[in-house]
Amino acid sequence: MIRQPRWIIRIEGNTGSDLICRDTPYFVIAYAVTFRANENVVADRTNTQRLRNRKAADMAKHTIAKNTICLWYDNEAEEAARFYAATFPDSAVGTIYRAPSDNPSTKAGEVLTVDFTVAGIPCIGLNGGPVFKHNEAFSFQIATDDQEETDRYWNAIVGNGGQESECGWCKDKWGVSWQITPRVLMEAMAAGGDEAKRAFDAMMTMQKIDVATIEAARRG
Repeated sequence: MIRQPRWIIRIEGNTGSDLICRDTPYFVIAYAVTFRANENVVADRTNTQRLRNRKAADMAKHTIAKNTICLWYDNEAEEAARFYAATFPDSAVGTIYRAPSDNPSTKAGEVLTVDFTVAGIPCIGLNGGPVFKHNEAFSFQIATDDQEETDRYWNAIVGNGGQESECGWCKDKWGVSWQITPRVLMEAMAAGGDEAKRAFDAMMTMQKIDVATIEAARRG
C-alpha cells in the first residue's frame, strides 16, 4: 500500500511559527491563520507608530534654529509674540512652554517661554521678571517697500502703547526698539557720495521716515 505523504503548513509569526499538518481541522487552521494575521497587523501598526514618532523627533530637531534671538520680558512674552505675529509678514507664534516648577520669575504652570518668528527670524520670548530692561542697544530693522508699508508698521507699534523716536526708530510697549526703514533710504546710503549725504541729512530731521522726502533728497 502506498502511503499518502502528509503535507505541512508553516505559519510564520512575530513570536515564532506554527506547524499545521494535513489532519488538522479546518477551523483550527482558519483560527491560526487569523490569529497570526491579526498579530502581524498589530505589529505593523506598532512599527508604523514608532517610525512616526522617530520622524516627528527628527523634524523637531531639524526645526530648532542654530541661532535664535532671546528677548527678555517681565511676564508678557506671549502677548508680545502675538502682537508681532499679527503685525509683520512671515511671522507666527510657535510653541508655548510652561514652567515645570516655581522659579524666581514664574509659578509652576505659568508661561515661561514662547517660540515665535518675526519676519522670518526665529525668536524666544522669556518671561524673566522685571530685573532686566530693553534698550536701543538691540533693535529689529524692518525693511519697507513704500510709505504705506512704513506707515502701517510704525502706526501699529506706536498705536499699541509704543513711542516714537528719531531717524526711523520707535519702541513698542514692551521696550523693544524697531527701525522701520524704507529700502529707498538704504539704497541711497549704498550709493555713497553726495546722494548718500543728502538722504542722510534729510533722515536726521525725521522721526518716521518720509519716503518722498528721501527720494527728493536723492535726486538733489
